[in-house]
Amino acid sequence: MGFIQLTMREAAFVRQNKDKWVKYESLLQNNRTLSPERLSDLYVDLSDDLSYSKTFYPKSNTTRYLNTLASSAHQKIYSSKKESGNRIITFFTKEFPSEFHKYQKQLLLSFLIFALFSVIGAFSSASDAAFVRSILGDAYMNMTLENIADNDPMAVYKKMSETDMFLGITINNIKVSLLAFSMGVLAGIGTVYLLMQNAIMLGSFQYFFYEKGLLWESARTIWIHGTIEISVIIVAGCAGLVVGKSILFPGTYSRLKSFTMGVKSGLKIVVSTIPFFIIAGFLEGFVTRLTSMPDFAAILIISTSLLLILFYYVYYPLSLFKKSKNEPRINSVQETT
Repeated sequence: MGFIQLTMREAAFVRQNKDKWVKYESLLQNNRTLSPERLSDLYVDLSDDLSYSKTFYPKSNTTRYLNTLASSAHQKIYSSKKESGNRIITFFTKEFPSEFHKYQKQLLLSFLIFALFSVIGAFSSASDAAFVRSILGDAYMNMTLENIADNDPMAVYKKMSETDMFLGITINNIKVSLLAFSMGVLAGIGTVYLLMQNAIMLGSFQYFFYEKGLLWESARTIWIHGTIEISVIIVAGCAGLVVGKSILFPGTYSRLKSFTMGVKSGLKIVVSTIPFFIIAGFLEGFVTRLTSMPDFAAILIISTSLLLILFYYVYYPLSLFKKSKNEPRINSVQETT
């Protein structure tokens, strides 16, 4: 009975990881496509799987296969050339996008959470006139009402110098991104809470201007930088949810190993947002203040920003994934089943 259970566990282990092993085997046939960092990650992952297999199935075909695969990866590491100087470019153009397809569900969940609480924020503001003030604060509300009275409702974006606003906003947004990621250690609940805070604030803010008859004026101005800013906060939320999932659902890995892998993946997601936060900070510091720009210019910036986000975080990762699936695969792993 114990032998049958062990065999069933091994079969489940193989089924869960077979596609990954096949992909690794295929990649190792042509190490020119692998960066040293990617090769190292691949070796560590295979070593972890091999250790697990040695522990529970020491004399199985699975262990022998993984040992061969890990040995091949080890040889590639020490025969590969030194890392090239375009490491950063490779990370953003190949390494990160090729992995991010795995986290589309967490990205969608982060978006849905944010959208839900944005609606709740707007609905609460419509139901209770004091709600907006409790969320945005008396000082901000009074200043905004004064700006509206002066026929310049978006004057808040002109108060600070361009460079100071650019640096301040960029640094603050990166802090928010890191916080959304790090709060994932609370089984993802902390990340959900942070998304909720920001979403309710956004929903309340937009409803306030709607109530004043300034919805379009506020939207065309705020979303010049907000399209990228809000989008990458949602992406940072995705990073936190990845960490949370690694704790709650470790799969065949130990909880600690799963958590370590989740933190590493989440950190890569956060790093990917930094260039976008810089772009958003630049737009808020230097462009958003131009409140008299034509509508078509604002719409063009907003549309381009949205397309950029959708391309980099949705279309491109899925495109790379589909391309990798069409590459020739080696079927030797099937012998282990």
